[in-house]
Amino acid sequence: MKVLSGKAAFKGVAIGKVKEFGGKQVEVNRTSVTDVEAEISRFEAAKETASDQLGKLYEKAVAEVGEENAAIFEVHQMMLEDEDYLDGIKGMIRDEQVNAEYAVSVTGQNFSEIFASMDDDYMRERAADVKDISARVVRILAGVEEGGAVMEEPSILVAEDLAPSETLQLDRSKVLAFVTRKGSTNSHTAILARTMNIPALVMVSEAENVDGLMGIVDGKEGKLIIEPDEETLKSYQEKLEAQRKEQELLNALKGRPSVTKDGRKINLYANIGGVEDAEAALANDAEGIGLFRSEFLYLQSNDYPTEEEQFEAYRAVAEKMGGRRVIIRTLDIGADKQIDYFELDREENPALGYRAVRICLNKKEVFRTQLRALCRASAYGRIAIMVPMIISVWEVLTVKEILENIKKELREEGKEVGEIEFGIMIETPASVIIADELAKEVDFFSIGTNDLTQYTLAIDRQNAKLDMFYNAHHPAILRMIRMVVDAAHEAGIWAGICGELGADTTLTEEFVNMGVDELSVSPAMVLPVRHKVVNM
Repeated sequence: MKVLSGKAAFKGVAIGKVKEFGGKQVEVNRTSVTDVEAEISRFEAAKETASDQLGKLYEKAVAEVGEENAAIFEVHQMMLEDEDYLDGIKGMIRDEQVNAEYAVSVTGQNFSEIFASMDDDYMRERAADVKDISARVVRILAGVEEGGAVMEEPSILVAEDLAPSETLQLDRSKVLAFVTRKGSTNSHTAILARTMNIPALVMVSEAENVDGLMGIVDGKEGKLIIEPDEETLKSYQEKLEAQRKEQELLNALKGRPSVTKDGRKINLYANIGGVEDAEAALANDAEGIGLFRSEFLYLQSNDYPTEEEQFEAYRAVAEKMGGRRVIIRTLDIGADKQIDYFELDREENPALGYRAVRICLNKKEVFRTQLRALCRASAYGRIAIMVPMIISVWEVLTVKEILENIKKELREEGKEVGEIEFGIMIETPASVIIADELAKEVDFFSIGTNDLTQYTLAIDRQNAKLDMFYNAHHPAILRMIRMVVDAAHEAGIWAGICGELGADTTLTEEFVNMGVDELSVSPAMVLPVRHKVVNM
């Protein structure tokens, strides 16, 4: 028996044969060429073929996983046209008189390392994308067809890392768990695992030569156990059976209101990042959407999303949710979410800098475009607008004025606008302290506990060295939540939690006793939190 350690990306236990996954790898050797222009032409032809393949993958992805997830293939097509990337490849072919395969492989590796070294999480994740497109071009140049794991039985999938184009080839019904030697808890693989509700481990660097062996994934402890002994296997089979029974019990809660034994009702909503995630929210019986992270529409685009593009996304979620409340957070970029075309300056303290509503009130045309799309989509469902990073009444009044002008403008154009609730996120100590004043201007509060904890404890939540000091259960945080709820109720509005603490079932009872009206969690946590509520 061998126990390998990694980082848990999603909870749960899986038992089964291990299947090594990977698009067919091509061994790239450096060779000299005499006709460099012919070699460049060969590269250009392979690039065009790769672009065509990505176009077909996009169409397939739209049908299977929705436009938002499919957008990654458009991003890959655009990366293939990046001038620095292309100049690097052609320059190497010309200057060093080498074969195209070698030039693409080396350039792709160089660009991947550049992305991987960046401070921003989103940009670091692009390292896998540039490796993916480079590997595709190399395979085409070498005349090797795309391939992957042929899964004849449900298996634990092990890979170096999984690129979006690779996961699209999978028969998801046969994936028991994901294990990657690289990656991160924010990687595409981790996000997919959370959506599929299966265990996942990342950074299991020692997972080599395990194909075909019996394995156990412990998504809670961050372990991959290879060839378990009889006692260990029996123990985990019991855990797996308990997991199955627990899920059956949770499924029995579908359709049941989230009401405590003494009659207190809690709205249990889901946090989503895109249109396709609404399906997972419904599958887990979420009573609404408590946080639609609209910035993903911007992060997955190479230019500002148009009003029409945003309108279609917001309308799709509103229609899917069939009259349930859908709270859409306005653009929340800056800090750890950077977008090239916004051309934001590098900042010493980005978490305290130019971000969220501060950008929106400076780039008012960008903000107006989003608000117009949201107002138009409100005619197709129950949409609420939520503004992040508020620290003053002035900001709220300014946003409300812009919003009211847009509603009037749209109606004058003959466009229908529905009833829209207007709320803000409480995620700074400043907004907590003036919550009584803010409550007079809005319909609801949603407490973003991730940032509230960061700002209150003066701890950068992206800094792993500070993990031992980061305490989301800190008495100051819990007191602040109570202060916000009390201020909301005194003004006659409701207050919810959409940060990670909302899914912490050790605090559910305390939140209910505080009077929290709504908890918004990842789709997979809706039923576990409901189970806690109905048994209180």
